[in-house]
This record gives sequence, C-alpha cells and structure tokens, in this order.
Amino acid sequence: MGRKALIVQPLDLDGTDRGDAVIAFDAVDAGVGDRVLLVTEGFSAMTSVGRPESPIDMAVVGVIDVLDLDPLLGAALPHLK
Repeated sequence: MGRKALIVQPLDLDGTDRGDAVIAFDAVDAGVGDRVLLVTEGFSAMTSVGRPESPIDMAVVGVIDVLDLDPLLGAALPHLK
C-alpha cells in the first residue's frame, strides 16, 4: 500500500517556523494546514507507516487539535485527534 508524503514545517511553541521544512510520510491522513506530531527517529518512523525495513527517517503520527501552554511548567500539552 502506498503512503502519502507531506512537506512539514516544524514550529516553535509560539507558532513561528523552526528550521527548514522536511518531508515525512503520513501515518494518520493529515491534511493541508493541520498541525501534526512528527517523529524524527528512523525505527519509530518506519514502524508507524508499516514499513519496518524501509529507509524512512520521518513520519507524521498524530494531528494536534489544540495546543495548551502550561504557564507553571512552561510546556506545551498537545491534544491529539
């Protein structure tokens, strides 16, 4: 079965671009404009798209609905679909 490849722009918590855009395989049927959760480690990426023996470095593994920032922890708390 084929997989869709997406161009993904990593973001900082404030929504600004973080580095260059990357190409990742889509494991969750994300759409244009979706904020997504990206894995950037080979084994996690390969297994998430069902191709454990393929040379895949990045995959989209979740779509983020809401991003709440915890002011006490200074950390982001994503809510996934």
